[in-house]
Amino acid sequence: MSDLLSRRLALLGERANLPLLTRCLHGIERECLRVDGNGQLALTPHPRALGSALTNGQITTDYSESLLEFITPAETDPATTLADLDKIHRFTVGKLGDELLWSPSMPCRLPSEEEIPIARYGSSPIGRLKYVYRKGLAVRYGKTMQCIAGIHYNFSLPDALWPLLKQAEGDPQDDRDYQSARYIALIRNFRRYSWLLMYLFGAAPALDRSFLRDRPHDLDTLDAETLYLPWATSLRMSDLGYQNNAQAGLTPCYNSLDSYLASLRQAVSTPYPPYAEIGTKQNGEWVQLNTNVIQIENEYYSSIRPKRVTCTGERPIQALMARGVQYVEVRCLDINPYLPLGIDLEESRFLDAFLLFCALQDSPPMAGEECRSATDNFQRVVKEGRRPGLTLLRNGQAIGLTDWANDLLDRIARTAEVLDAAQGSQEHAAALSAQRTKVADPDLTPSARVLAELRQNGESFSQFALRKSREHADHFRSHPLTAEDQARFEALARESLAEQARLEAEPDVDFDTFVAAYQASILGLASH
Repeated sequence: MSDLLSRRLALLGERANLPLLTRCLHGIERECLRVDGNGQLALTPHPRALGSALTNGQITTDYSESLLEFITPAETDPATTLADLDKIHRFTVGKLGDELLWSPSMPCRLPSEEEIPIARYGSSPIGRLKYVYRKGLAVRYGKTMQCIAGIHYNFSLPDALWPLLKQAEGDPQDDRDYQSARYIALIRNFRRYSWLLMYLFGAAPALDRSFLRDRPHDLDTLDAETLYLPWATSLRMSDLGYQNNAQAGLTPCYNSLDSYLASLRQAVSTPYPPYAEIGTKQNGEWVQLNTNVIQIENEYYSSIRPKRVTCTGERPIQALMARGVQYVEVRCLDINPYLPLGIDLEESRFLDAFLLFCALQDSPPMAGEECRSATDNFQRVVKEGRRPGLTLLRNGQAIGLTDWANDLLDRIARTAEVLDAAQGSQEHAAALSAQRTKVADPDLTPSARVLAELRQNGESFSQFALRKSREHADHFRSHPLTAEDQARFEALARESLAEQARLEAEPDVDFDTFVAAYQASILGLASH
């Protein structure tokens, strides 16, 4: 263990400081497709009973009208976060009629690209902007890839923790800059070690053949309908044959918040010739917001992001520039098809220990070679993480995945220990122990379990996923909401519809002017 990690853990482990670790915040965003009772993509509009996808803060849509997104409030205890997520699921399932929530990350058998419905958000300028942004994603990447679902895990350490560390280490930065620098350091360590999360929690080793649309691929055939890789953990996080060169040069190594923001500012303001050939309009209709490398910040596909809650009308880059990093959003987690919520408390407790380790462990700047090896390690594990004897690259030297995983778990055990001391429990230690068993026996990982079950039952990927989707629907229906919770969600839905109507009743704004102002809000930052 590094001396720095030991010192920081000793400081946080002091009786006066331990309560700080009970004030971490957790939020979850879970995406999932709506499908009909036969496991086909639901082509119905977003259910009005769920409220407005534009203005309901807890139930919205992601890329497609058929791709739901559930968003919990931020809570200090992930058990409460998961309880919130459970209630959102139960309310939603109660409004879906015969439709189901698709259980895994990889999509059901999809209709043609033309038939996949893009999410709609009404006629207000911001609603139209969200729709045109998604049209741009379709132009750039195709609609099929946008139907993959995942879980985003939002995590923050309490603001009061950072000045404590800063003072102990005699760091001259002001509090805000120190906090941002420590979150960026967490992200660097996440890039170094997140291959471990893919091994432990990857749950997407197979997919429906239709997903690849007859493109060339390197996957094996399991049955007439199912493609897979024998040692894969998460095909969702692999390239799957999709090549988009526009973002190839956009891999910030997160050596400072300023350099990260500069790379994003450049990407949202630099034209990309193939997109420029398409243009922003065709036959007078908007097809993308602009012709730049990325249309907006969220188009940058990364496994983790620094975040800050935005004010009304504020862009994510503006919030980070003005007030620094507030939390991180982990974006590489697959939906576990065996779990009704796609994630459980054991995974959440381990994530907390892992992220605290990433925050406290020494995190030197990453040079180009280390950046490349971090990316290569991650990609190797998503495609062949369970291969016997697999080696990765650590500090330029080959090391067995099992050896490195056990070394990391030994170090993460220390952060689990201090979290348990703060909370008077053994839950983090138990969660860590469960991960050790997966390292010892790859057959216990979710990805291995999926493949074993497909083979054992003679099921295709889509048959398996539909069976689990029905089981989860039965689970939620057998646990209806209390009258109070039901009324609260009904009220949220009504209020969101009223808020969308209010936005649409405001005086008309020329949409071209609105988009130009939105684009200028980033260009104006370049001189700061």
